[in-house]
Amino acid sequence: MKKLINKPEDVVVEELQGVALAHPDLVKVFYDPTYVLRANAPIKGKVGLISGGGSGHEPMHGGFVGYGMLDAACPGAVFTSPTPDQMLEATKAVNGGAGVLHIVKNYTGDIMNFEMAAELARAEGIEVESVVTDDDVAVQDSLWTAGRRGVGSTVLAEKVCGAAAEQRRSLKEVADVCRKVKAWGRSMGMALTSCTVPHVGKPTFDLPEDEMEIGIGIHGEPGRTRMKLKTADEITEMLMEPVLNDLPYKAGEEVLLFVNGMGGTPPIELYIVYRKAHEIATKHGLKVVRNLVGPYITSLEMAGASITLLKMDDDLLKLWDAPVKTPGLRWGV
Repeated sequence: MKKLINKPEDVVVEELQGVALAHPDLVKVFYDPTYVLRANAPIKGKVGLISGGGSGHEPMHGGFVGYGMLDAACPGAVFTSPTPDQMLEATKAVNGGAGVLHIVKNYTGDIMNFEMAAELARAEGIEVESVVTDDDVAVQDSLWTAGRRGVGSTVLAEKVCGAAAEQRRSLKEVADVCRKVKAWGRSMGMALTSCTVPHVGKPTFDLPEDEMEIGIGIHGEPGRTRMKLKTADEITEMLMEPVLNDLPYKAGEEVLLFVNGMGGTPPIELYIVYRKAHEIATKHGLKVVRNLVGPYITSLEMAGASITLLKMDDDLLKLWDAPVKTPGLRWGV
């Protein structure tokens, strides 16, 4: 195992210390329990937004704390759900009197712990709503979920919901924006290599040099199929087909096209994939009006990519274009 780390057990804490030192204008980090907090939280009269999950997917979620996105993020150990006490303390820390929205990826531990934290927060008089993202069309169930996994749409939801909260929309209105993204987004991913969890010290799974896995999850969960390596265009077609067929998207609709790198995929390859995905979407009659390309939901050093399509309307377009300033995503400010 070759990694730029000290001790495996210190990886998450030392990473968070680095984030706090690099972005003191944007975030504060607390360690007992651990959560990343927006520097000026709580904001009176604004809905607080929280998400979280296992570490190893950076910049999600801690890198999306700041103006126009999340108010707090709860990082667990690598590929391990955060605990209810993290989520409860974060919920209390962001509560500005307008309620708090939990954006939860569909993984069993995340859901269970966020539900527990929401109940405890409500008992303390905080209004909490939760929306579970489940956009991965690869499988119905995986090692960590009952139903579809939450992947790429989560980042898009955090961005547009963050913008809605900045506009001082009500908790129900912000949650409805999140539910719209949940309903209108679909994703599919693939891997060229495995990744190595630091405290395990060996690859999560074995993938021969001349093979790839289609439909893999962000923790290395099995995908739809394993096969011999194909060209970028062929791979992109294999990812786009199930995404397009699932909603389905109708000719003339506007979409956001998100090509995500899994951590070990260079931009040159992601843009090759984006080029083909854009071509396929256009041939399908869709109008690509916005895009995002880069490593936003990673799986440590895994080589691979995922594609997310989100149907857009005028409101989502305005919310997407609204200013955002976080360690991992920023424009307009």
